[in-house]
Amino acid sequence: MGAKILIVEDEEQLARFVELELVHEGYEVKTEGSGRAALREATENQYDLVLLDIMLPELNGLEVLRRLMNERPTPVILLTARDAVMDKVSGLDAGAVDYITKPFAIEELLARIRVALKLHGPGIGGGQAAKTEKTEGVRTWGPLVLDEPKRRVTVSGHEITLTNREFLLLMTLLDNVDIVLSRDTLLEKVCGYEYVGETNVIDVYVRYLRSKIDDVFSLRMIQTVRGVGYVIKSWEE
Repeated sequence: MGAKILIVEDEEQLARFVELELVHEGYEVKTEGSGRAALREATENQYDLVLLDIMLPELNGLEVLRRLMNERPTPVILLTARDAVMDKVSGLDAGAVDYITKPFAIEELLARIRVALKLHGPGIGGGQAAKTEKTEGVRTWGPLVLDEPKRRVTVSGHEITLTNREFLLLMTLLDNVDIVLSRDTLLEKVCGYEYVGETNVIDVYVRYLRSKIDDVFSLRMIQTVRGVGYVIKSWEE
């Protein structure tokens, strides 16, 4: 059985259609139709990905997302209305890895699911792949420790609060120590290959990381390679 996916959608016909398509693709699928039931299911059980509608009864999708990120961080793709720009922004800021607007073509949804699972899991949500090497996904750089399964970053034992994209950017750089990564490469890893937005977004996230880590702990971790991109070089005492 493939990755384990939770569909949270109160439109029964749409939920059933997506469920059948995902099962046909080899995924293990469960559906929930309300926010409270979905939050309970997603926190009590292990999923590799959650498809989360924003407009839900009992508890809206953004609140479900915020609570889920605190209790059991799991990759989430939001299902949004076409004109709900602020919902999309709020969702991405709260930790969602992607969004898709309704109505959508099932081929596009399947493509976004494949990308999300490739970039963010399985493993983050603790699904079946958590039994593999992902459980050992700890990166260290001098006093900094990035624990991928726990979604936790510490410097000299002090925990650093990072957004989902800041975490992914730092993890990507740590996975490629001494390798200069272009902004385009980092953008694809952090935001997905279909990202449409400001091209300087990576510069912004690097600045955020520096303000939270370098400036606080007097480190020089992420280095700029002018005209190319960024690199973390091997730690030197």
